[in-house]
Amino acid sequence: MATMKQFEPASGTRDFLAAELEQRERAFATIRTVFGRYGFQPLQTPAFERLDVLTGKYGDEGDKLIFKILRRGEHEATGEADLALRYDLTVPLARAAAAYGSQLPSPYKRYAIAPVWRADRPGKGRFREFVQCDLDIVGSSSPLSDAEVVLALHDALEALGVPEFRFLINSRQALFGLLEAYGVPEELGSGALITLDKLDKLSPDTVVSELVTSRGLSEKVAQGLVDDLTAEDSVERVRGELKASETGQSGLAEVDRLLELTKDSIAPERIGFTPNLVRGLDYYTGIIFEVVAPGMPGSIASGGRYDGLIGRLGGKDSPACGGSLGIERILPLIRDEEADRYAQIDVAVTVMGDEQAADSFRLAAEIRRAGVRTGVYLGSSGKFARQMKWASDQGARFCVIYGAAEREAGSVTLRDMDSGEQVQIPFDQAAAELSRRCAAPSS
Repeated sequence: MATMKQFEPASGTRDFLAAELEQRERAFATIRTVFGRYGFQPLQTPAFERLDVLTGKYGDEGDKLIFKILRRGEHEATGEADLALRYDLTVPLARAAAAYGSQLPSPYKRYAIAPVWRADRPGKGRFREFVQCDLDIVGSSSPLSDAEVVLALHDALEALGVPEFRFLINSRQALFGLLEAYGVPEELGSGALITLDKLDKLSPDTVVSELVTSRGLSEKVAQGLVDDLTAEDSVERVRGELKASETGQSGLAEVDRLLELTKDSIAPERIGFTPNLVRGLDYYTGIIFEVVAPGMPGSIASGGRYDGLIGRLGGKDSPACGGSLGIERILPLIRDEEADRYAQIDVAVTVMGDEQAADSFRLAAEIRRAGVRTGVYLGSSGKFARQMKWASDQGARFCVIYGAAEREAGSVTLRDMDSGEQVQIPFDQAAAELSRRCAAPSS
């Protein structure tokens, strides 16, 4: 016997019915408009990439979350994988930039809005299949590029209506400088950062323990790092520790320059230096950032500078930076009034009998040509009450009643579904009248 569970989508994925899907599409349209205003151009890449393109770019933890695709045909029995669903939109961009570098403008400013896949544990705001809204600048090492990415994301979040969001800013150079100040060997640095990236998910004691047992740091060094990064005065502590590190000072200069460039566009309470922001992905090299908002665990946007990634893929090495909006976490935070009054159609056209059906279809076609969403009753019952219920269920603003009396008079009865008011309109003027009425805001 069939159960409802067997019809559910796979864990970590979702079906979207019309109202939710249209809300998402409106959000994507808003984001495209903002990104386009900054001069970013769209790029589309395949849903899957060669496995060797993706692996080794996200760190040990990230590589474990790649959805691999087994070899097919004569190689199927090997159980080996040669392809994988894309983990993000950044590495595919780097591959495309390496492939088409000579054909692209410099700097190359691109955006992409597309699904990605991660073999993660689903939770609140976390899915295995989700959409990323990325924008990146390839070919510029200037701090102006980092600032433009942050500003574009800021404007998109404002345009979407996200309340009280805040940019957390740091630099990988500042973090490496902090490790240097504590005497952490270079070969242990990347692993230590991957663990420190868990400070927002695990307790400080747990992070200290992992730094010691899994990353090879002494307990004194591990405890000192975690204490500095989690203290209330962490900004002052870290700035003090970095005074003796040239690398660290370079990282602080990156952070301060970004804050200077954005201060006239982003309110100070919405952006700030955050020493415990790590971001564990291996490809980041400079400025890193995340955006947080009340009511949503984790970040709603993130990004940073990733110089060297394109060179690692075999192309001409180019500096690059970018960021991504987490639309799945953003949508629950915003109020979409259009979704609240979702309607499938604006005008419902009745079919009161077989002899009126052809005229009803012809009238519906004329109304659609006038630019109005229009539906024709397709039920088997011609009962008036049932057709009015159908029109109401569709969310129609107006219903066109066309029965024998209207056909005889060469007119239609136009019913306002909110007020119940009815007026007679000549048949050949109905499409123009409905176009005019539907263009006016509903009360």
